[in-house]
Order: sequence, then structure tokens, then C-alpha cells
Amino acid sequence: MSETSSDSITQVRGQGIPWLVWANVVISVSIATGLYWDISWHETIGRDSFWTPAHLLIQFGALLAALGSAWVIMQTSFSGSPAARQNSVRVLGLRGPLGAFIAAWGGGAMLTSAPFDNWWHEAYGLDVKIISPPHILLALGMAGIMWGGAILAVAELNRTEGALRRKLDRIFLFIGGFIILQGMTLKLEYTNRVLLHSGISYLWISAGTLLFLEALSRSSGNRWARTIVTGVYSIFVLIMMWVLPLFPAQPKLGPVYQNITHMVPLPFPILLIVPAFVLDLMWPIFKDAPKWQQALFGGVAFLAILIAVEWPFATFLMSPASRNAFFATVDFPYFALPTSPTVRHIFVQWETTSGAFWRDMGLGFLASVVSTRIGIVFGEWMSRVKR
Repeated sequence: MSETSSDSITQVRGQGIPWLVWANVVISVSIATGLYWDISWHETIGRDSFWTPAHLLIQFGALLAALGSAWVIMQTSFSGSPAARQNSVRVLGLRGPLGAFIAAWGGGAMLTSAPFDNWWHEAYGLDVKIISPPHILLALGMAGIMWGGAILAVAELNRTEGALRRKLDRIFLFIGGFIILQGMTLKLEYTNRVLLHSGISYLWISAGTLLFLEALSRSSGNRWARTIVTGVYSIFVLIMMWVLPLFPAQPKLGPVYQNITHMVPLPFPILLIVPAFVLDLMWPIFKDAPKWQQALFGGVAFLAILIAVEWPFATFLMSPASRNAFFATVDFPYFALPTSPTVRHIFVQWETTSGAFWRDMGLGFLASVVSTRIGIVFGEWMSRVKR
């Protein structure tokens, strides 16, 4: 087989984009859809079985990532062309793209988390918590798959120019949007609208978010990278929020405190797109500043703008004007007590004193600055990855 013929196995004909890059787009959408569907399933029906459609969709993404990445690694190791082997890294005697190794590990971790989660529920009950040991393993596996896909795409991006580079950049930022989505999903318990007038929400939002945003933005080089990535996150959440309630469903576990007739949607997305757009808009002003100044300005500006828009928007979400299907503030999990703050549409003051509130806010700004600085370093490293 000639080198040209061999290369065509790993690339989409006529486009020059490896099939595994396209596969990671499908994988990201599959996992994210399954994840949101699964959380809604827990809130609507309860965890009645491992073999729910949402679980199967998540594990389909994991299986595709593990097998697809393993195939590319084995092919590169044993029958890859000189060009394919040159654009690869060596791990445990095998050769393949760095992103494929990361995604393969992520797929393996996700597949391992499935029986672990099943055992956990049998041993400790049918919980409704996002944060649990098997869910953490699942989250790490998802992160491995999505970052593996992003690194796979950016490596191709860094080796190309022209129209192909622009196409790869769009794919890279699309996958990046699901990286933001996964990070925000892990924070759902602390970004509930009842907590959006507390410092704890903004501390959790700021922790790591700008690391992802800056890393993706710096490695892409797209002027509107932050806006695009947060736009993907926002649009996906809105689509799921509006589509899930179209499907009828009823609880299978008790006690049931809410009259559930359809799938319960997850909350309205956090308005990350607003500060992301402002940072993109102001990027030409501070792009030549020292890195520490960029981190200080970007981190402080991002969180300050987010608070400025999210705080009044949270007030609106608590008002009667938002109690409709568009803003999804009228549907509650079956286990939500009628006396709970969410059902009563009232804020919870997480911090019991003003000192504790300002402490959490201050830590939030610090986390934003530190996350931005780490993101700059990570993004600059990603911009040099070519294998």
C-alpha cells in the first residue's frame, strides 16, 4: 500500500481532516446529550435502571472514543506511513497522536465508571447527587475524551493553513464548547438560581472556567474564540432545556412531591457569553501587555461583568415574568419539597455574614485571575502541539 493510500485511511477524502477528528465531534455531542438527559432523568423519573437511553448514549460516546482512538494508535504503530509516524508520540512502545492517547484513556475511564456507578447505587442507594466517586471518574473520563479530541484537532490545526485551517478551527472551538459545558455541568449544584445572589456561585463559576476559555482562545487564535466557545455551551443548554420537556414522563421512585408530566429541564445557562464577548471585543487593547497584566485584567473583568449581568438576571428568573417554558423556571424535580427555596422562588443566602460573602467573592476574583494565567500558559503550549 502506498503512503498516499495509507494516509487516506486516517483522513476524510478530499478534505484532509482525519476521521477521528470528526468522530470526536460526534462523541462530544453524544456524551453531552446523554449527560444532560441523564440528569433530567434522575430529576424526572429517578434512577430506575442502568440501561436507560441516556446512559447508553453516554457509553456509546465512551466506546467510540476508546475503540476509535485505539484503532488509530494501533494503525500508526504497526502500519502507519512515515508521515503518520512522524506526526505521533510514543507511549508504552506504541505510536499515535497525543490526542488519541488521551481520548483512549478517557474512554477507558468512562467505561470503567459504568459498573462502578451501578455498584455504588446498589451499595449506597439511588442518590440524586452530581458529585460522587463514580461520577467523578466519569467526569475525568469525559474530560479526557473531550480534551483528547481538542488536542487532536489543534495538532492538525497547527500543521495546516488556509481554508483547511479555518475548518479545523471551527471544529476545535465546537469541541471546546463542550469542554465548557462539562465544566459547568459539574457546577450545577452551586449555580442553581437560588444561589446566584451568593458569593459561592461566583467562586465556583470562576474556578477553572477561564483556564478553559483562555487555553482554547490562545491555541485557536480566532478573534472571537471566547464568544464562539461560550456560544456553543449556551445554545446546547437552551436546546436541551426546550426539547426535553416535549417528552412525557412520570416518576418511578418516591416520595413524589411534584406533579411531573414531562421530562424536567435543567436550568437556564449561565450568561458566560456576555463577559466572553467583552473580552474578545477588548482583546486588541491588551494583547501586547505582559502576561500577568493580561491575566489580572482578563480575570477581574470577566467575573465583574458576569456578576453585573447575572445578578439582575437571577432576580428576573425569580420573578413571575420568568415562569414559563422559555425560561424553564416552572418545572421542578419530583423530590423537590413544596417548601424548598427553588419551588418558592426565593434566594438562599449561602454566606451567613457579609464578611463570608465578600470572602467568597474575593476568592472568586482570585480564582479567575489564577485560572486565566494558567490558561494562557496552557493555551500557548497547545498552540505549539503538532503531534
